[in-house]
Amino acid sequence: MTAEALPAREVPTVMHVRCPDRLPEPTYRRVLEELTELSPVVQALPPSAALVELKGALRYHGTDTLRLGEMLRVRTVSRLGVDVRVGIGPTVTVAATASAQVPEPGGVLAVTPGRAADWLAPLPVQALHGIGPRQAEALHEYGVHTVGLLAAVSPATVQRLLGGQAGRTAADRARGVDPRPVVPRALPASATVRRTFDRQAIDGAAVRAALLDLVVQLGRLLRRRGQAARALTLTLRFAGGAAWEKTRRLTEPSAHDDDLRALAYRLMDAAGLQRGRLTGLVLKGEDLADADQVARQISLDSAREARLVAEAAMDRIRDKFGPDVIGPAATRRAS
Repeated sequence: MTAEALPAREVPTVMHVRCPDRLPEPTYRRVLEELTELSPVVQALPPSAALVELKGALRYHGTDTLRLGEMLRVRTVSRLGVDVRVGIGPTVTVAATASAQVPEPGGVLAVTPGRAADWLAPLPVQALHGIGPRQAEALHEYGVHTVGLLAAVSPATVQRLLGGQAGRTAADRARGVDPRPVVPRALPASATVRRTFDRQAIDGAAVRAALLDLVVQLGRLLRRRGQAARALTLTLRFAGGAAWEKTRRLTEPSAHDDDLRALAYRLMDAAGLQRGRLTGLVLKGEDLADADQVARQISLDSAREARLVAEAAMDRIRDKFGPDVIGPAATRRAS
């Protein structure tokens, strides 16, 4: 049955597109351009995925959602030499879960709203979009191995297993409930913060304090944007015009000061500074992800959880009274 023959409420209109891993950014941008030819409502999910809202595109193209997915594959293969995996469903979760079930190198899988819950039910719980490895492990220990079992467990029990917000979200999505809209968003730029020293800096403690200040600035910038960094690049500028630069990836995408600080310090240590005369620091968050698309892993580290709560409180204080009103004591020597 085509989309035109189905009642409007039975037409899946959210498309999730997965490109091959390690796709070069210029090619990824061209895939996004192909998507905008299908619909103006495209949400980039770098480095290799995107969401498309097809509701307004159906009448314009005069076809159904499955054929739009097939049309996209033909275009990306013929024009770019890139095959894609396309999932189409009534919600972001169903569409993204569907695209992951398409075998490589490419294909199209459409799930109608009326059968979304039945289609999700037999899938392994870790196949549900947004369920991370640690969450899946916690559910397995409780005997929940499929999405259908997760949907059958009471939401209160899921909250006890995965934590309040994460548990509520997982319980809803297992039932096919996901009210998130596709929000038009172009490929995000990197996030950069920098510090120039009035005088050439050679004091290691002062330099590290300045780096910590940049970490705090970068974390707040990412959180305000609703983004998370998958990698950090640190650039050191020296007297005489020389520069040193290195990039490393985070274990998981993050915008939290703790995670950014640990990696930034490792980058600084890798520079092996002795008595180098620094004139500036540049810290850049790269390969940015939409924070809403990053699964928040459960943690048994109560100290970390407390720091995340404190971080959110400090963000609220900064929003109300200014960015410099609160922060780590060590950054005061960097001011």
